[in-house]
Amino acid sequence: MVISNLNTKLIEDRLGFINMAIAKLKSLSQYNEQDFLKDDIPAIAESYLRRSLESIFDIGRHIIAKTAGKALVEYKEIARALGDKGAISRDCSSRLLLMAGYRNRLVHFYHEIEDKELYTIVKENLGDIEQFTKEIKNFLDSYRKRPPEQ
Repeated sequence: MVISNLNTKLIEDRLGFINMAIAKLKSLSQYNEQDFLKDDIPAIAESYLRRSLESIFDIGRHIIAKTAGKALVEYKEIARALGDKGAISRDCSSRLLLMAGYRNRLVHFYHEIEDKELYTIVKENLGDIEQFTKEIKNFLDSYRKRPPEQ
């Protein structure tokens, strides 16, 4: 895979934000359902989740622009292309497709998102985001070790 001027600082900054957001979401996952559903906790979880997903797709968009030479805007296309290019595994790409759909729900159908579903995601699905960050870190390590282009 030919990579042209990958901005590793941008990727690392987004990964840093995702890791911070995951830590916040994990702390929210410690609440029992009744306490989680009180006050503004679901709104806080939704914000960290949505911004994490935006960061994921910012990373993906950048990698695809630099490896495929084209700018993808559609989130599901980004998820597929990352898997096709080998930046992430096929399994992670499949999970990213689901995250793309959920990101769209958070942004466009926010009025349909229920607090209980956010609770379930915080309790059961943060590992998918963590897997993405691990695979992107591996991708960056490989990128840094590659021989200089001629």
